[in-house]
Amino acid sequence: MGGNFAIELKRLLEKAGCTFERHGKGDHDIWHSPHTGVRFPVDNKIKSRHTANAVLKQAGLPKHF
Repeated sequence: MGGNFAIELKRLLEKAGCTFERHGKGDHDIWHSPHTGVRFPVDNKIKSRHTANAVLKQAGLPKHF
């Protein structure tokens, strides 16, 4: 509880072949998933496992947290 899921989430995204595209507005980065062909934002401070799993879903990956 109270941890930052963003570091492990980004590691999982890179391992799955997702790529960092650019920095977005505020504290977000824009990533691209080759599995879904979708661009999606990733916050640099994710406190909720539900939010982290929602990002994985956007990337076409299974839940991890």
